[in-house]
Amino acid sequence: MCLLVFAWKTHPDYPLVFAGNRDELHARPAAAAGFWDRAPQILGGRDLQAGGTWLGITTGGRFAVVTNFRAGLDPEKAPHSRGKLTADFLNCNMPADTYMHAIAQRAADYGAFSLMVGDRSTLWYFSNRGEPEPREVLPGIHGLSNHLLDTPWPKVTRSMASLALLMEQQILTQDSLLTLLAERTPAANARLPDTGIGKARERQVSPVFVVNPVYGTRCSSVIFLHADGQARFAERWFDAAGQTLETRSFHITACGP
Repeated sequence: MCLLVFAWKTHPDYPLVFAGNRDELHARPAAAAGFWDRAPQILGGRDLQAGGTWLGITTGGRFAVVTNFRAGLDPEKAPHSRGKLTADFLNCNMPADTYMHAIAQRAADYGAFSLMVGDRSTLWYFSNRGEPEPREVLPGIHGLSNHLLDTPWPKVTRSMASLALLMEQQILTQDSLLTLLAERTPAANARLPDTGIGKARERQVSPVFVVNPVYGTRCSSVIFLHADGQARFAERWFDAAGQTLETRSFHITACGP
């Protein structure tokens, strides 16, 4: 997953407004968002290769998302999948800060990651690259790609500005956020980051929405966590040509505390 942008505790009705694109190999098997058979309180997609998820929420209002930290063409192998970080949080009752500090103690067991977990009242962030310890996310508009939280890559700053404008114009909807995530303009060469994959590949993955026959945007997701306990979740899937396959929408009417 290569891009997410969110507003945390900046809207009177929605503690969390989230929009994100998951970028992955098109050949990697995955299941679209839905409630899990063995954990029906969890709503999210599934990685059918390693069994975890990149993004999910629960009927109790818990939230988790993970991105990989890009560093070269041949990342180190790790004992555990990053998708387990999110799945384990969604499937337990541990407070977010406690969970994150526990993960920090065994962060080397996972590939390079940035992780966020929380609920309607608290949100925590940690990366096992460049972050000494977990930290609470402050209210505001934030963005994350395949680096650290709020690293000003072009796709991150562009998406944060777009979300701020939507909030200012009071047009926060599922469709407006999916449109934000559909931007396919590459970044200017002078603004490309250097993550060890070469300029040509940096340019390919620089848009908010990545179109590539091998590795690109597989799905776009939108989440609204309501202050009154409700939640809305939408997910749109794409083929390798960037064409829409399906859109799924869910409404949780009574999240617990």
